[in-house]
Amino acid sequence: MAEPARNLPKSQQRPARPKDAPTAPEKSVVREYAEALVIAFFLAIVIRTFFVQAYKIPSGSMEPTLLIGDHILVDKFAYGLRLPDSFFGMSIPGIPWGHYLFDTGPIHRGDVIVFVFPPDPTKDFIKRVIAVGGDTVAVKNAVVYLNGQPMLDPHAHYSLPADERTPMSVRDNFGPEKVPPGKIFVMGDNRDRSYDSRFWGFVPIDNVEGRAFLIYWSWNSDGSGLAHVRWGRIGEIIH
Repeated sequence: MAEPARNLPKSQQRPARPKDAPTAPEKSVVREYAEALVIAFFLAIVIRTFFVQAYKIPSGSMEPTLLIGDHILVDKFAYGLRLPDSFFGMSIPGIPWGHYLFDTGPIHRGDVIVFVFPPDPTKDFIKRVIAVGGDTVAVKNAVVYLNGQPMLDPHAHYSLPADERTPMSVRDNFGPEKVPPGKIFVMGDNRDRSYDSRFWGFVPIDNVEGRAFLIYWSWNSDGSGLAHVRWGRIGEIIH
């Protein structure tokens, strides 16, 4: 059983520290704040790169699901751990930049995703997944067909009248084409105002940066004062 030091013989008691004995230097307040800021910065970089990133919607291709001025959060870990396309613009040889290291789940039809635009890797696009590898997709008179059947398409929005549609445009008539393995076919919900897979082709899965899941802020540039803010859209889940 341990015994308090005050009850031990003097020969066994620990000697008191001399008053002039050196002590460990204390960190300055400035250094402590600097270290905290550095740690916070690296945590923010890791979270933004691999887990959650904020984006702003600049165009109306996803209306009415997403409006110009919506600010959204994207789950970058929804499908796996993907390395960024570069590190602050630098690409070290031998590192699989822009590729998934491992998967956490499949991409589903109907998911709203952010991806690196295949014709121009400097741009990010946001669209809805219509078909995945192995599916056959077609558009006939603006109606989407999936594997030979009209697709259940509750998010589609059309603005053009029937007399403005033409069989010569891939906007209204496309395919049928089979989606290759490892790729997906995407379209904007605003079907008549979207530049998507009908025009430039399939999206490689490695280009997919994540799944959009939440509107955390929405700003209407045509409003005034507090009317700029679309309060009813804040916190809305993206379906």
